[in-house]
Amino acid sequence: MSFQFSLTIMLYFQMVIMAGTVMLAYYFEYTDTFTVNVQGFFCFDSSYTKPYPGPDESSDIPPVLLFSLVTGVPVLVIIVGETVVFCLQVATRDFENQEKTLLTGDCCYINPLVRRTVRFLGIYTFGLFATDIFVNAGQVVTGNLAPHFLTVCKPNYTALGCHQFTQFITDVNACTGNPDLVIKARRTFPSKDAALSIYAAMYLAMYITSTIKAKGTRLAKPVLCLGLMCLAFLTGINRVAEYRNHWSDVIAGFFIGISIAVFLVVCVVNNFKGRQSEQEKSPIDNLAQMPMISIPRVESPLEKNHITAFAEVT
Repeated sequence: MSFQFSLTIMLYFQMVIMAGTVMLAYYFEYTDTFTVNVQGFFCFDSSYTKPYPGPDESSDIPPVLLFSLVTGVPVLVIIVGETVVFCLQVATRDFENQEKTLLTGDCCYINPLVRRTVRFLGIYTFGLFATDIFVNAGQVVTGNLAPHFLTVCKPNYTALGCHQFTQFITDVNACTGNPDLVIKARRTFPSKDAALSIYAAMYLAMYITSTIKAKGTRLAKPVLCLGLMCLAFLTGINRVAEYRNHWSDVIAGFFIGISIAVFLVVCVVNNFKGRQSEQEKSPIDNLAQMPMISIPRVESPLEKNHITAFAEVT
């Protein structure tokens, strides 16, 4: 009874954390709750005078395609992978490595297949929203300018008194262009597309490497994992090629995505492993569980002679 109560409490606690994460991501993404930092610029700075590439929908990798891939592909791969692993364990009667069925009520059971699938997908979803929050927080705090910022900003250099290239403009009302485009051009560091794509690729690559143990996959697994990583890197390169982000934006996005994926896989889902078997326990644990051995005491010859001499004196 106490175990079921603890399980219910933990479930509700995790649901609250997930709901809070989703709400925070929503406020960052679709509201003006957090004001973007207004960063200044130098007059005629060539780093921000690249041509405007158009809205994100006109990109070679539009947001719809990116979001569909980072949400759909991991769900499909994890569901298929867990189903195959479960069926193989049942067919080979490998019950040692199979997780136990949990009793959650008088008539409700959680199958190991459902439990692992929900756990891995839930952690992935949490990491996806966490990556989005980290990226949005960085964009709001830094306010770094896009390569095409001055093109959409359209500053009036005459009114701003720009007579030399080294003059720094900090006026909030320096831009005369479309306010929405100007705000979007101030949110580039780190790159969201790079962070989300590398997070999904890294999470899936680690899942495939840790879960698929079938023979004949020694070459297939690295090819598949490297293919996923390559697609993520191409996403970041595309952002730079279209003048939507700087290299520093993409590298920072890669760092955030990889860090979150590695942390969740290693520290939260334990490299996608189930319960630890007795054979996997560390040598220190095995030594701690060994019974104490009583060794008989051996009397030293010197100590024996000393006792004999003491007896003769007395």
